[in-house]
Amino acid sequence: MKKFCRKKAGILMAAMLCLASCGAADKAENDFVQVAPVSLENSEKPQRAAGADEAAGAADSGAALNNAGTNTNTNTSTDYNGNGIANAGEPADAETDTLINPEGMTLAERIRTPEGYERTAAESGSFMEFLRDYPLKEDGSEILYYDGSKKTSRNHAAVFAMHLGNRDLQQCADSVMRIYAEYLRQNGEQDKIAFHFVSGFLFDYQTYLNGNKVKVEGNRVSWVSDAKKEDTDEVFEQYLNTVFNYASTISLKAEAEKMSIDEAQAGDIFIRAGSPGHVVMIVDVCENGATGKKAFLLAQGYMPAQEFHVLKNELHGDDPWYYEDEITYPFRTPEYVFTEDCLMRPGYLNSF
Repeated sequence: MKKFCRKKAGILMAAMLCLASCGAADKAENDFVQVAPVSLENSEKPQRAAGADEAAGAADSGAALNNAGTNTNTNTSTDYNGNGIANAGEPADAETDTLINPEGMTLAERIRTPEGYERTAAESGSFMEFLRDYPLKEDGSEILYYDGSKKTSRNHAAVFAMHLGNRDLQQCADSVMRIYAEYLRQNGEQDKIAFHFVSGFLFDYQTYLNGNKVKVEGNRVSWVSDAKKEDTDEVFEQYLNTVFNYASTISLKAEAEKMSIDEAQAGDIFIRAGSPGHVVMIVDVCENGATGKKAFLLAQGYMPAQEFHVLKNELHGDDPWYYEDEITYPFRTPEYVFTEDCLMRPGYLNSF
């Protein structure tokens, strides 16, 4: 059984003890036994009206910024043929007005690399390849909230065709955890799917499948016997809904290690842990052949629960890439400002 190191357990427990109650959150039905009022709520699940997230994010970021002071390929995509458009994974050229290929239906097909850049090499079966091949909704699609309503802001370059569900559960950290879990499950590594609750409890998929569910008594969490389960899509969603209830940016940050920008790769995150906090994920990387400098595509979920989407870079119009030299702090994304160095790598592809 995987073990949780004492240092991270201490961090999570301290974070848990300092959390205030955040109001009722949706609960994953039949996945856990609640025998007492639960104070161990996911710190990112306050109920908020659809459309209020942009204003709230700006307010949170502004407050954080005011408190912080001033801070001075190998091409893995498929060739696109038939209408004269350049290979969607290749750099844009003089005949291309935009880096967006509206007919591309995966990340690598939809968003071209800038001139002089190539996507970094991705090994077959790697997480980077998984992200580049992830299906997207049609170009121009709006972001939908969990209740089917539309997000009013247009700060996105593309929308992932990712399952969302009809409850206000899958927010920012949850989207990151989901995409890692989907990758491991697709690769047949269900035994590696495991996430810590804010309490420090390790909730792993294999133990869940083997006939167990969690029992929550205040801040104490334990396994109790349940019927053995098959690894079906429905069971997978039930498992993730429980994760989304009891994990957050706080537990996500404790499961990650700090990285420098020159080490950054797909799957790394910019994260501010808190109640609420926020996280955006690097979903693709390209590199300038002459300078060695990198550029990144960033994606996020947000609150209320909404579809995972690639962010625009407001510094340059139709080019959504975030260039290495632009990532200084405070680091601004369309809906959030990260006030201090916060690039980290989750440990989900390794055993705890």
